[in-house]
Amino acid sequence: MTRRRVNLKAILADQDLRRELMVPTIQAVQAREGIETTRDQAERAYYIVNEADKTAFFDLERFKGGKRSEPDRREEMFVRTFDDGIERVRFDVARRDFAAVEGTPLAYRRIGLLAHVFRDAVSLEPGWGKAAQGIATAHDARFVRFHWEILTENVASTREETLEKSWVKFAKGGAFCRFYSSIDLRLDWRDDGRVLKAWAGSLYNNSHWTRILKNTDLAFRPGLTWPLRTQRGFNARAMPAGCFFGHKGPAVLPNNSDESWFLLGILNSCFAEYILQGLTSFGSWEVGAIKRLPIPRLRQEKHQKIGHLAKEIHDIKADWNRGNENNDLFDGPWIIRECTSESPLAERLEVVANVEHRKEVLANQLYDQLNTFVYGAYGLSKAARSSVEQTMGERPGETLWVDMQKKTAAQKRMEHVWRLLSYAVKRVVDADEDGIVPFMAVGGETALVDRVSAELAALFPKQDINRVEVDIANELRRKVKGYRSVKSIREWLEDVFFDYHVSLYKKRPILWHIASSQGRGACAVGALCHYHKFDRDRMAKLRGSYLRDAISLFRREAGLADQEGRTEDRQEWQAKLEEAQSLDQRLQWVQEGQDGHPAPGDCRIRTPWKSEDELPSGWQPDIDDGVAVNILPLQTAGVLRITQVV
Repeated sequence: MTRRRVNLKAILADQDLRRELMVPTIQAVQAREGIETTRDQAERAYYIVNEADKTAFFDLERFKGGKRSEPDRREEMFVRTFDDGIERVRFDVARRDFAAVEGTPLAYRRIGLLAHVFRDAVSLEPGWGKAAQGIATAHDARFVRFHWEILTENVASTREETLEKSWVKFAKGGAFCRFYSSIDLRLDWRDDGRVLKAWAGSLYNNSHWTRILKNTDLAFRPGLTWPLRTQRGFNARAMPAGCFFGHKGPAVLPNNSDESWFLLGILNSCFAEYILQGLTSFGSWEVGAIKRLPIPRLRQEKHQKIGHLAKEIHDIKADWNRGNENNDLFDGPWIIRECTSESPLAERLEVVANVEHRKEVLANQLYDQLNTFVYGAYGLSKAARSSVEQTMGERPGETLWVDMQKKTAAQKRMEHVWRLLSYAVKRVVDADEDGIVPFMAVGGETALVDRVSAELAALFPKQDINRVEVDIANELRRKVKGYRSVKSIREWLEDVFFDYHVSLYKKRPILWHIASSQGRGACAVGALCHYHKFDRDRMAKLRGSYLRDAISLFRREAGLADQEGRTEDRQEWQAKLEEAQSLDQRLQWVQEGQDGHPAPGDCRIRTPWKSEDELPSGWQPDIDDGVAVNILPLQTAGVLRITQVV
């Protein structure tokens, strides 16, 4: 004899099925007592006992018409809803079901399906954890930086370390991304937030700093966070220990940290978003709604399965993003990480595309499994699940490479080539002792293009570097939308790199291309300077060594050409000389902190939140003030390769 498992929870949750089972039972019970009961009488009895008073809603908006060919049929359809078998636009909701959902939202299509969930499950707060709004600095330009702008060794991971270190990780919302997202921002919390607290306390008629710096006592705890507003849907992601969270990036702090993965799975499910849509306004995922989200109590096996699936998806996305250069855990581009050292460029490009596709497919398969388990956890029948998914419509799938969503295969291929070159440049400049790498061989230094070539040889150790460079150049020549076609690696370094670097680093570049001319094309002299090292002494070295040697070279070559009667060559060298001298003059304005004539504007470092006495005299940048403040004098003086940076 085969035993069938009966899902009583699903049966009880399905109102229509429950009625079909109970009404004949009522008639049978009454018949045993000698009372003849019609079906209508039994249904009325069932209704009174089980559903009490109902409220009727009529979905008539779609019959409004408005066009000449579409008359207004709302009155007609209202009358027809009272006849069985006619198109259903009437929704009967038991009044007791409104009370089951705190706040009684008027999402009448959902209440009947959700009422038992709210009655049976435990709300996230206080049952599972605490949902809380974080801080709003009211002055992000002063107190918030991207992680690459500041020194890693100056980031605290515990509250105690903030007495010695200035910055902490800061979860502040961001783009749509379920399960995992890099924590790219850092918050100035030096001396346990003394400066920020003083600023916050000075606002709103000197009210207490806790008015805008909320729940600071909950910082540094691991949990979950999400963007407060996004129209793509609710999306939670893991928040590691050592973070502050913001007003636009609220957090859930589990009562037990072991529950984090389970809660991450529940929160990112289709059904959780369905519930939340009935509790919030469109695209706004407020803390109050998250607190009320019902979370089911499950047997350990099912509980662990949901958590395991959530962690698997998180780990796939986190591992992939280690190949993203602006990720704080970056350890090499995909074209290096995912391929063997013997593989030629073309093969690597194919391999990395296949790896991305395979991992993305796996992540979406795991997400489908997760949703199936969550539906079961809430006891939803197949009909109820179908209703939920029909209402939700198409939802965003799991995407590994968020920055390249909706890009073509050709665009992704070119992006991998540009990322490879960007990585080689970064390694070259990071390794340089003074952080200044000239584009031409001056000051006893090797030219940038030659150093990049040596770096590529190290990244492709078992291949002919000439072949590697030819392969890269062939890729760079391709016509791809959104990517400038160039003929060589040298041209890419001179005309493309800095613009791309500024974009990749979200207008907060750390490798500055100082050049004698802006835009593209021929440039007499230039150098890449690392922001973290480019202090007063490095500025002096750039002018006194690299640029001086270039000027001497140009003057000497112009003189030789003049002596030998090579007029065109003399004119070319003379033009380079004048261009280099002009660059030196403009750098001097920045070095000395000129304000106006002969400088084109204010070439001083002006930090808006510092007093006049605190401002430096000349070029003495404070890294903690951020790229936007410190690069502006160079932009004003016109010494950067591109005109507009910040």
